[in-house]
Amino acid sequence: MSAPVTLKRRRFLSLGTRSVLFGAHQFLLHPLFLAIAWTKLYGFPLDPRLWAAFFLHDVGYIGKDNLDGTEGETHPELGGKIMARFFGESWGEFTKYHSRFFASLDGRSPSALCAADKLATMIVPKGLYLALIHLSGEVDEYLEHFRQALNSSRGKYGLEAHNVPSAAYEYGSVEHWYASAMLGNQRWIAENTPRICSEQST
Repeated sequence: MSAPVTLKRRRFLSLGTRSVLFGAHQFLLHPLFLAIAWTKLYGFPLDPRLWAAFFLHDVGYIGKDNLDGTEGETHPELGGKIMARFFGESWGEFTKYHSRFFASLDGRSPSALCAADKLATMIVPKGLYLALIHLSGEVDEYLEHFRQALNSSRGKYGLEAHNVPSAAYEYGSVEHWYASAMLGNQRWIAENTPRICSEQST
């Protein structure tokens, strides 16, 4: 008697594509929340190039198999190239350096878009945000990296992992991750927005 065949479920769309279509980086919702965040931090975005950056900065997630891994970390490249092509190199860098990872690679500081991008995540209603990341499936990757950070204090969530007392949430749960990530965003914005505003005014 032959051994039973085990079917491995395959996703039709990559994780990055799902995130852009109906996840945390949804191509309409995220730019709109980003515009609200920009308004809160710097004033209403009158420059149409800002709106282009809002809609293009995460387009590079399309086709990526992960969000926080080696593929996902390259996502700012595409939006940066498009912005540079149409609006000049400075706008390409503005868009590309919304990523702290990419800014550090080039020895640069994150752009003003970085703080607004983090705030945009914070102002999305919690229920909506969690529903989106469950729908896209990206919650699994976020939790995997978060739980690794809880054990090692290294990686992307190394600092955030210990920001929130675990007694307030089930240890390593989605609620624990969300509270830690949002607090980490809040602290980064508070620490870096004064520098960003100072650079913008010079």
